[in-house]
Amino acid sequence: MSGRLSTATRKSPAAPSSALTAIGTINDNVLQALAEPSAFTLNANGQTTAQSAATAQLDAVLAALNSQAAGNYLFSGTAVDQPAVASTDAILNGNGPQAGLKQVIAERAQADIGTSGLGRLLIPAAAGTTVSLGDDVATSPFGFKLAGITSNLTGATVSGAPPAMSVTLGANPNNGDSIQFNLTLPDGSSQTVTLQATTAAPPGANQFTIAPNVNVTAGNLQAALASAVTNLAQTALPAASAIAAANDFFNSNPPQRVAGPPFGSATALVNGTSANTVIWYTGDAGGTPARSTALAQVGPSTTVAYGLRANEPALSNIVANIAVLAATSYAPSNANASASYAALTERVTTNLNGQSGAQSLAQIQGDLATAQGAINNAKSGNQQTQNTLTDMLQQIEGVSNDQVGAQILTLQTNLQASMEVTGLLSKLSLVNFLPT
Repeated sequence: MSGRLSTATRKSPAAPSSALTAIGTINDNVLQALAEPSAFTLNANGQTTAQSAATAQLDAVLAALNSQAAGNYLFSGTAVDQPAVASTDAILNGNGPQAGLKQVIAERAQADIGTSGLGRLLIPAAAGTTVSLGDDVATSPFGFKLAGITSNLTGATVSGAPPAMSVTLGANPNNGDSIQFNLTLPDGSSQTVTLQATTAAPPGANQFTIAPNVNVTAGNLQAALASAVTNLAQTALPAASAIAAANDFFNSNPPQRVAGPPFGSATALVNGTSANTVIWYTGDAGGTPARSTALAQVGPSTTVAYGLRANEPALSNIVANIAVLAATSYAPSNANASASYAALTERVTTNLNGQSGAQSLAQIQGDLATAQGAINNAKSGNQQTQNTLTDMLQQIEGVSNDQVGAQILTLQTNLQASMEVTGLLSKLSLVNFLPT
């Protein structure tokens, strides 16, 4: 759909500035709340104070995105006659058969953690002195993905390549030797599991005991790896999964859903539809750049673009990350809840601070400021032209009646004299000049 051409009074670039400012303030308030140190305390709904406040903050952001000027919705692109976004309740909780964010997050969590609790990784029992690790389904988008193994274990050999690798102990490692298993999480973040060889029995956290028999040492390494991955699957993985689910819900068109049930063994994403999933952005979603959805003719050859869509990356990023805070909750009996919440807030903080190379709220505001500047310049030029034309018209229309009368009288006298001379000349003939 082409951008609509309008005068600047229909919806000027200055009109949405207050809405964008309000959204920026809410973004900053969320960041401030997450930065304040506090004990991990859950309310009756299984949420922290910051999470509980996030629902009201999300509501305020959505209200700003549904703001209007002169009867037009500001953030709906060309669809100025319809709201830009769905309601907070529908987005979080769904609407009848349409799944909301909470359901999408829950389904994604099942798919990412998997039925074994190992985050879709395979860690079989040690085979002799060899410990193996790999993805359960290489093409699946869910769970941990093996990125590599780096070994500093004396005498050990690493073989294979992602998505399946192994380490073979040629001899017992030395006390203090370590090995790193590098993993990628569903939101694109990375995690390294570092395990250290120790002579202590039992070993400490993220350690494995060096046994007299290297085969037993390999078994201890496998058990320590499985334990560390299981812990991550209950802490960092749910946080990364929730962020991935929010991205699928807010930043994909159409939204992406886990292909299931069952969800714990799912291997693919499918397109959500308006029949089974809440479509949070309800404005125009055409391929035209957002700014070009509203055009103002401000001069004979000058047009400025100042359109907006609520699903622009900078805006949808704010909505998604505040919404994921509001949508997640924790069971008081979950011993890993505090660590998982910390992993979630770390990601939300990073995302709300903006990613390098991604569109920012300041860039949108800058685009509108540029458009407003072009309008102001055109207004100044148009005013100068108007002044010039007014002066010309005044010279034509502003002459006094006395001045006009005097000029007409002079013209009449000159015309009369001219006519008298003409009359005399008409009586002359060549005969008058012939000699007699």
